[in-house]
Amino acid sequence: MTIHWIDKMAVDVEGEGEGEAVVMLHGLGGSMNVWAPLMPALQNYKVIRIDTPGAGRSKHAYALSENTSHKGQLSCDVVAQSVIDVCKELGVNQAHLVGHSLTTMVCPYVAVKAPKLVKSISLFASMAQPSQAVRDGMRARAPLVRAKGNFEAAVAVSNAALSASTKEMHPVAVAYVRESIMGQDAEGYARNCLLLAEATPTTLEDIQCPMLLITGDEDVVTPLASARELMARVPQARLEVLNKCGHWPMLERPDQCQRILRDFLQAHSRGQA
Repeated sequence: MTIHWIDKMAVDVEGEGEGEAVVMLHGLGGSMNVWAPLMPALQNYKVIRIDTPGAGRSKHAYALSENTSHKGQLSCDVVAQSVIDVCKELGVNQAHLVGHSLTTMVCPYVAVKAPKLVKSISLFASMAQPSQAVRDGMRARAPLVRAKGNFEAAVAVSNAALSASTKEMHPVAVAYVRESIMGQDAEGYARNCLLLAEATPTTLEDIQCPMLLITGDEDVVTPLASARELMARVPQARLEVLNKCGHWPMLERPDQCQRILRDFLQAHSRGQA
């Protein structure tokens, strides 16, 4: 495992050998560590986990600078370009993308902006675009976080976004979600809230690579209808639904997610497809 700093973003690289690259992007309130439960399924790959601009250890990412063309305001396009720049810096010419929640909108942008880079896309708790309720909630949350910090957001998300079964049987997952959100830089988290509030989908119909959608049947943030909308617009998309699972499948159902992701990547890796 090696930590790189690329455009002031923290980038973890594990597996420097000949395996194909898997680039993993966390969701709102997450960090590269959210993918730890899936790492056993990725032993034969070069895994690149990124703390996206404003999140985790990337609170000083170049994309947040007022000296940028976008004046430091985040968007799906800005984060997608950051991902493309990371791949270029690391010499990655082709990769499998994996995203969660917010970055399920970023991954398609990468595929449209750099189609030769993206070999497949796997999305956990996916959406074609945020619902109006999510947009309104994010617009309201951003100023509250700037004024009071992340504690209330952490409590609200851990209470609402995990399934009843997870909250009863997997308290460590609840603790991780709370701690992950509480540990975010408040300004970076607020800017990512506004990114989600204003996010618009790219031309999904132009995506030609295989796409895997994994969603929980109790996900109230990006419900099953969101994944089905996305699946209907992407030619090579397929959907897996996990029972008694909420918005954080990799934490709530890690064994199932490992198996599903491993099988999908093997099917679309060199010499396997």
